[in-house]
Amino acid sequence: MTDTNLDIPALVKDLRERLRLTQERFAQKVGVTYSTVNHWENGKRAPQPFLVQRLLELKEELDKQNLPVPRHIVARQAGAKPPRKKSR
Repeated sequence: MTDTNLDIPALVKDLRERLRLTQERFAQKVGVTYSTVNHWENGKRAPQPFLVQRLLELKEELDKQNLPVPRHIVARQAGAKPPRKKSR
């Protein structure tokens, strides 16, 4: 059914960023609360199996559409640190 080695926090954040959605908007899309998405991304909670399946289906849809992955995600996957925000 689902891979027990699945990195849920990375999957959720990757999907959300590929869709260019806030945690709140992503939560609406998936049908959960903002705090649930926040907990998933921070590894505090894991989604129910049916929601993991929905996330994997969403990833598959995005992969089929060949939506471009934002540059900072590509850099993060390659091991680079995200760019720091400039302080004023």
